[in-house]
This record gives sequence, C-alpha cells and structure tokens, in this order.
Amino acid sequence: MSSKIGFVLGAAALFAAAPASALTLSEKLDLLVAAYPDTLAGWKGNALTLRGGETIEIDDGVRRDHFVMLAEGDVVDSLRQLYEAGPCDPKPSLNSDPGRIRSELLMKAMYGDSANIVKARLSPVDWFGETLRVTSVNGVDNALAKVRDELAAQPDLRAYLAPSAGVFNWRKVSGQPNLSVHSFGAAIDLNTKYADYWVWSGGKPGRVPVYANKYPMEIVEIFERHGFIWGGRWYHYDTMHFEYRPELIAIGRASGVAACK
Repeated sequence: MSSKIGFVLGAAALFAAAPASALTLSEKLDLLVAAYPDTLAGWKGNALTLRGGETIEIDDGVRRDHFVMLAEGDVVDSLRQLYEAGPCDPKPSLNSDPGRIRSELLMKAMYGDSANIVKARLSPVDWFGETLRVTSVNGVDNALAKVRDELAAQPDLRAYLAPSAGVFNWRKVSGQPNLSVHSFGAAIDLNTKYADYWVWSGGKPGRVPVYANKYPMEIVEIFERHGFIWGGRWYHYDTMHFEYRPELIAIGRASGVAACK
C-alpha cells in the first residue's frame, strides 16, 4: 500500500486512540539506545548509529496512517504508540497496536538482513521439554532463559507455555509486506491451544471482535519484566505472541502509563 493511498482511508482509521506520551522524541530515542547497548551506539540529529558505524534515518518525513505505518514504518513511527505493561488486561482502543509498528531497517541492521545471517546468530534455549533457537543478539536468548526460569517456579502455568508454536521463522507478517519479528529470532509463540488471533477470529483491519484472554496474566507480567511485549495488548491481537522490545516497556513506564489504572 502506498503512502498516498493509505492517507485517504478515512479519519477514523488514521491514527490510533492511544495514550499520549509526556516524553519528547529525544527522550524516547535515549531510551531506545539504552535498551540495545550491544547494537546501538547512540543518535544525533536524524540518525541512529549502530556499533559497527552504520547509520539509520530516524524520521523519513513521511506522514503515514496507521496501516501504512504497520507496513513500512520508520523509527519514529515505531515509537509513537505507548505500551502499557502490568498484570491487568484492559482491552486496547481502536488501532492501538504498540509494537506492531516496527522499523524493518532497524531490525535488519541489529539482527541480520537475511535468513542465513540470522540463523548463524541463533542460540539454543531449553523451553519446557523443547529446545528453541533464539537470537543471541541483544541478549534475547538470555532474557528468554530468565523468563523460563521464573515461569518454571509455577508448574500450573506449563500447559500454556508448551508446546511452543515457534521462535525463528523467516517470513512476512500475515497479509503484510514487512517481515515478522520471528524472522529475527526475537519472538516466541506459546501454546496455540489457548491463543486468540484477530485473523482467526474473522477480524478485518480496523474492525476486530473483542477477545476473551485465556493466558494467565502472570505469564504476561513475567515476560514484560524481561523486555518482551505481549500481542494481547494490541487491538489487532495475537495473544500467543511475545517479542523482545524493551524500549517500548521503558518508554511506557517513563511516560507514566500502565495496564492497571
């Protein structure tokens, strides 16, 4: 979808009714860099600098509607919506999808721009009787191992966790032109037996039925504590899905928002 076409979709679908941030863009960028110390060296002006010296444009100057941001967002687009962490499960407002908007350029620069490069950086993580292959970039494998250790202390949660529906899978987001975070080995899907997914429910972009969450919120809280956001906090929900996006959790907390009002 081109930016010109997306812009005329209608006012109701243009931008999500998400909470506003009290942070400046500069403050958000500082938190973004702090969240990925292994791969991001800093930022200046309109450029993020990676540890290897590569730079990425922060704002390309294109004003996109929500659905075009999902397909082709830049770094500043990825930081627009606030993620509300915590043990509560309020249903998100229309098109509030914090985390679904990503900069594919940034993800590729950090994790690898081909399946073979990403594969070479995968590390095994034991997961309740399975071995998952998770990226070692940004310490995602270690973060998931910490999640596992906390979850293992609550045996009654195991049925929701395994078998996992997978981690690494070089593929595009369903119905979109951009790559899934699974392509970078930085996302995990839990047991699909308990999953609600907006596409499976017959939803359409900008119009999805409300779901009834089946995953205990203790699971969500533990994942969030270690930098993973939950797809159940998206209007276009994917409740089995967690992905490593610690910058969004940090920005939400610094902005004073939380799932428990």
